[in-house]
Amino acid sequence: MTYSVRELAREIGVDVLGNGDAEITHVADLDESQQGSLSFAASNQYLNKLKKTKATAVIVPEVLVAHCNATALVSENPYLSFARAAKLLHPEDEQIAGIHSSAVIHDDCEIADNVYIGPNVVISAKCTIGSDCHIGPGTIITAPSFIGASSRLIARVSIVGPVIMGERVIIHPGAVIASDGFGLANDNGVWEKIPQLGRVVLGDDVEVGANTTIDRGALKDTIIEQGAKLDNQIQIAHNVIIGAHTAIAGCTGIAGSTVIGKHCAIGAAAGIQGHIKIADGVQVSGMAAIRKSITEPGLYSSGTTAQDNKSWLRNAARFKDLDTLFKRVNDIMKRLERMDKGK
Repeated sequence: MTYSVRELAREIGVDVLGNGDAEITHVADLDESQQGSLSFAASNQYLNKLKKTKATAVIVPEVLVAHCNATALVSENPYLSFARAAKLLHPEDEQIAGIHSSAVIHDDCEIADNVYIGPNVVISAKCTIGSDCHIGPGTIITAPSFIGASSRLIARVSIVGPVIMGERVIIHPGAVIASDGFGLANDNGVWEKIPQLGRVVLGDDVEVGANTTIDRGALKDTIIEQGAKLDNQIQIAHNVIIGAHTAIAGCTGIAGSTVIGKHCAIGAAAGIQGHIKIADGVQVSGMAAIRKSITEPGLYSSGTTAQDNKSWLRNAARFKDLDTLFKRVNDIMKRLERMDKGK
């Protein structure tokens, strides 16, 4: 797609400083840009690249306009404006409807208009596929499920329990939706499986990353609310509720019956204990361990950062003495207080 700078600025709602007639054909990084490129610089950390870029136009905040030698598109949120421009310049391929001859679809299914169903797809009875959906190669839907309009199951998605899916949901390859939750009862050291009878409910505009797993509920549903974004290789256990527009980075593990609020951001490899609640607007640093409920919005962190191995070994060896050291310091403080009172 080709846009003039002025046309592109109008579409994404920003102002132009410079040659509005110049043509933009693609997006590129600042230091890899050339004639026809659109790039962005969000902060001062891009300053050196911004001064040297060969891009035709750059999306910048107002504070960087003076440092931009290319045509500037002035935005309060350059990254967001760049995302919107990239969608215009690099649109997705138009949906081609049709059902591949190798697909196996039960007669008791409802398939709407303009649906693509790729090679080796299997869809069991009592499933509904909404209009304009893309069911990619190797996808398996083995339980009664509803797939909302314009949803995209990219490839090799496994839906193995009942699912209710909203519109425009995107599920990436290898994801497993509605598998059994980890429900077990102990009988004198022997584990007995508890039937998992709930569903998974995905709201509109949810995105699920590659190889992420979402377990169905035990009795109630596992719910991912509207606009939530899940990265790759996340484990979401049974009966978890994730609030609208929350984003969770890769390799995070969320134990059963946890409730995460709206507009949260969870860093990569975080571990979240079960049966707790996290308030709206909470941010969790990567690799943090959340073991109790969080009732106020804000940034929460735990764990230790990397250091040279010699220092880490020394500190780890001393860690076991912290309790004893605390007690000794506490005892000394009490003695000092008694001495002060005796003066």
